[in-house]
Order: sequence, then C-alpha cells, then structure tokens
Amino acid sequence: MTTTPTTGRVPPAVYVLAAGIFAMVTSEFAVAGLMPQLAETLGTGIEQIGYLVTVFAVAMSVGGPIMTLVLLRLPPKSALMVIFGVFLVGNVLAALATTYPVMVVARVIGGMASQAFFGLSLSLCARLVDERMRGRAVGVAMNGLMLGTLLGLPFATFIGGRLGWQSAFWTISLLTVVAAILTLAFVKTPAPDGTAARPTDSVAEELAVLRRPRFLLAIVSSTLIIGATFSVFSFFTPILTRVTGFSEGTVPLLLLAYGAATLIGNTVVGRLADRHTISTLVIGTGLNVLFLTGFALFTDLPPLALAFMLGIGLVGVTMNPAMAVRVQRAGSTTPLVNTVHSSFITLGVIVGSAFGSALIPHYGLRAPIVLGIGLALLAVLAILPALADPYLRNGTRREETESAPVEGELVGR
Repeated sequence: MTTTPTTGRVPPAVYVLAAGIFAMVTSEFAVAGLMPQLAETLGTGIEQIGYLVTVFAVAMSVGGPIMTLVLLRLPPKSALMVIFGVFLVGNVLAALATTYPVMVVARVIGGMASQAFFGLSLSLCARLVDERMRGRAVGVAMNGLMLGTLLGLPFATFIGGRLGWQSAFWTISLLTVVAAILTLAFVKTPAPDGTAARPTDSVAEELAVLRRPRFLLAIVSSTLIIGATFSVFSFFTPILTRVTGFSEGTVPLLLLAYGAATLIGNTVVGRLADRHTISTLVIGTGLNVLFLTGFALFTDLPPLALAFMLGIGLVGVTMNPAMAVRVQRAGSTTPLVNTVHSSFITLGVIVGSAFGSALIPHYGLRAPIVLGIGLALLAVLAILPALADPYLRNGTRREETESAPVEGELVGR
C-alpha cells in the first residue's frame, strides 16, 4: 500500500519512526550508564567497557551504509522490518553475553542496524510529507534522538541498577518489538513523486549522488557541527564537577536541563529548516561559537557556565533538521544518502570525543571546549558557500532555463 505525501501536518508514521529512533539511541548510550556492572560481569576494566561505545559508533559509521546498500532493493517497510530484526538480535545477544568478545559482536550488530534505521527513517520522513515540511518532519523524528539522549541513558541506568545490566538490554529488546509492531501498523510506503526519492535503477546511480561537491561539503559541515558539540558534551560531567565546582549529585539535573534545551532547540529548528535552511545553520552554528567561547572563558563561574551550557544545548545537535534538509537538497532523499549523512554525523561524535580526550592530559579540561570552538568556526565556513544557491538556502527553485541542469543535480533521479 502506498500513500501520498501529506500537507499541513506531520503524519503519525513520523512519530512511530521517532519511537524506533528512541529505542536505537537508548541502546547506544546504555553502556555508558552500566560500565561498573559490565566490567565486573565481563571481567574487564572500565576502559575496555568504554571501547564498547566506540565500537558501536564505528559500526554505525562503517556498517550502516553497507547494510543500507544490501537492503537497497527492498521496499522501505520490508527494509525497516529487517533492520528491526537485526537490531533485536544485537540486543538479545548483548543481554545474553557472558564474555567481552560476545558483547563486542553484539555492539557491532546493533550499531550497523541503528545507522541503517536512521538513514531509512529520514528518507521516509522526506517522502511522507510535502517537500515544504521536510524539516519539520525530520525535527519530529529527531525528537526520538533528543529523548533518547535525555531519558534513555538514565532509564537504562535505573533499570540496570535495580534489576541487573542484562535487564536493560532485555527492556530495549522489548522496546524494539513494540516499535516494530507500531511500524507495521502505521508506516505505509509513500508513493514516489517528482520531488521525493524514487527507486534507483542501479547501485551506481545511488553512489553517483555521493560524489557531488555540494553533497560532500554538506556532510563535512554536519561532521564539524556535531564534532563541535560533542567535544564538549562528552566531558560535561568532569568539567562541571572539577572546574565549575558543581557537586556530583547536581550534575544529572544539569544534564536534564541541557536535554530539555535540546528538545526546545530541535523543535524550533525543525520549524525553520525548510524555508530558512542555510541561514538557520549559519546563525545557529555562529551562536554555538559564541556559547562555546563563553563556556570556555567562564567555566569556573557556575551561573554563567550553566547559562552557556544551556545555550550549547539550544544550538548544537539541534541543527540536525536543517542539516538533513540541506543534505537532501544537495544529494537526494534516498536511504543511502541519508545513511551516509548519518555516518558523517557519527564521525563528528567520534572526532569530538576522541580528540577531546587526547587534549585533556596535556592542556586540561578546557581544551575540548577550545577544540569545539575551532570545529564550529570551520563549520560556519563550510556552510557559507550554500548561501549562493537559492534551492539549498530555502527550497526555491531557479527559473527553468537557468536551473534545469542544476536541479537535476540537486534533486537526484
């Protein structure tokens, strides 16, 4: 069954996709809240458990696009069911793991499926709504990411702390099954139209999109935007306790406030992303430069540090809807394009956290913040060229005589 894109409102299917994203993100961050228990059961140190987070991220970046390529010929709904099945296998295997190597395999399986789900979900969001509402639909779907970050980690930590870490992965498995059932009930295959992604004639055609200069510049800017934010987000707890002076008991409340700020920012950006795509990215990332600078300068003053931290929450990862719209216009709305974009976003997480970790022993806890400022400035520079293209900027197409070649390049076939 197919449906035509809706106008004026976001369909229930997008909210269902957000629920799936919530389950995926909760699994991604669960390990961070269960490190002591996992280390004891698996017979390793905390640092080895920390690598399980990295393994998941690398599997997302590398394995996600590969899995998407394998599923390219399947109808979207069938592909989603396959992804849910693979993700469920990964979490069940994690719940049953008694050795570290088994847990590594479980994280690789989960990471691949998670990234493929992100890419296909964002592709469907673009196809389920009118072209002028893509940013809003992506914003709704990305609320699953924001809620996963805000509630998923403490939820998994609570369940694991009370009932054992295995119960956290069993609970995520249950969430996965529920999300799959809701997807079967509410997500319909959208009918192709002139602006949405159409089934490709060949894998080569899909891969050709990935070589377009506009697309490459767009995904690089996304990596820089997310890298700038995660270079700080990854170290909020030690910065807030050791430099700012907040107590360890207060930090969870501060992170909750940060998560609330991301929800607000994501909603606002989702509303602006369609008509003001590039200006939203430039202004938002420019503000992030200012907030990161303020956080670096006034880290040891609790009220100001908190204010700048919340500012980072408003304009950091919340650029996701505008980033997605820019990439879809610069490439296409196909699952592979969106999965590759998600992989470059994940690369930003890896770059920000890894380089931040490397700087701390030599330059202290403020060093990752300075790194974030540099990455955000580079992101602004990578966004500015898009201001010259009206379609990338606000979705306005040029006159047919001017834009026929460009339009074919931007929208894809």
